[in-house]
Amino acid sequence: MTHAADRRPLRVAQFVDNYGPGSNGLMFAVQQLEGNLLDAGHEVIVVAPAAKGPNPHHGRAGRTELRLPSVRVPKMPTRVANGRHFDRTIDKLGALKPDVIHVHGFGTVGLLGIWAARRLGIPTILTWHTDFDAYADHYSTVLPLLTGVLRAFAVWSRGEVVDRNDLKLAEIRYEDRGRSTASLLGVCEKMLRSADLVTTPSPKTATRCREIVPEASILVVPNGVDPLPPGPPPFTREPGPLVLYAGRIAPEKGIPLLAEAFHLVHAQRPDARLMIVGDWQRYPRIRKVLAEGAAQGKFILTGEKKRDELGAYYGMADLFAFPSETDTQALVLHEAALAGLPIVSVDHELRLVIEPGVNGEITRPTAASLAAGIMRVIARLEDDEWRTRASARSIELASQWTIRSQADEILRLYAEVAAGPAGERAVGL
Repeated sequence: MTHAADRRPLRVAQFVDNYGPGSNGLMFAVQQLEGNLLDAGHEVIVVAPAAKGPNPHHGRAGRTELRLPSVRVPKMPTRVANGRHFDRTIDKLGALKPDVIHVHGFGTVGLLGIWAARRLGIPTILTWHTDFDAYADHYSTVLPLLTGVLRAFAVWSRGEVVDRNDLKLAEIRYEDRGRSTASLLGVCEKMLRSADLVTTPSPKTATRCREIVPEASILVVPNGVDPLPPGPPPFTREPGPLVLYAGRIAPEKGIPLLAEAFHLVHAQRPDARLMIVGDWQRYPRIRKVLAEGAAQGKFILTGEKKRDELGAYYGMADLFAFPSETDTQALVLHEAALAGLPIVSVDHELRLVIEPGVNGEITRPTAASLAAGIMRVIARLEDDEWRTRASARSIELASQWTIRSQADEILRLYAEVAAGPAGERAVGL
């Protein structure tokens, strides 16, 4: 296979809805791709809502930003495009002449990417990063913003991308969020059908896409993760099992479930502690649950940490607990596995780095089941041979998908999509 650096330079437009200001997995994945492209001598055009946030590639040669007017999403560290300057943005993009458009997700900027691709005749890759259906009930406040903009989009695109009839039942009231979600999922279907290639970060999301559009051309390309740098323990831990959750703390992540499960664990193992690494104070209900556990001496709340500091926390832990069912890959699972940790998860569809019974457990999403799974792993960890085998298997599974291997695969796909019609490419699982 020809190395990515030996191919002709490409100009790739990345359309992303969630690009700050708060850090998130989607922004990290897109910025990682930006760096891969720039390092390989290609050019990047980032189309995103105007927002201030971490941006490691700002000012690098070969990188252009097209920022759209945006509004803040209530109670979330996110800004979304408000629907202004879409025509102007397409004109600017046309002048830059990208070889490929890569659409990340199904928001308004993603939809703009599909429209731009049609109007300008540019090949398109669409990546499903977030399970919109699973998130919609948690973030019903986003629906009015999306619905209003998409209605306007149907008018501006003259029905070319979004049929006005698809959105006529969408309401902005919380009580009607189900109808709004259904209407917007209809838009997702049109986007999946429009893309030359759909990529997903896991078989779970490939299955979800096929449920919506069975005939879509879909390729699973897991996001690459490298081991985090180790570091000295940030504090002296007490004797007893230490269970870790690290990552974003939000309603859809299942943190209250984990807290309830750990109270059951602690009742059986009073020496066990749950360490939560992340911004635990953003949501009042979650803050209350976690603060009570910390006051009882059961939880250790470290707050949010920089990425290069996280390795020390993974290194302290005995096992990783994952209470979310809404993730499409969950990079934290790969980080935990690369640190050699066994994993207890409630998501039966995310199995890239978990082999039940070998390096962890997958339980039902109930407090009793999750607690029982954690207790089973804690018991096995007392067997040094099992612990060694579990650690080795975690590292082996997670090492299949590195930042370099993902970069090579994505750059290969960019070159293939830019080269010709979808019918001339061999795409599949």
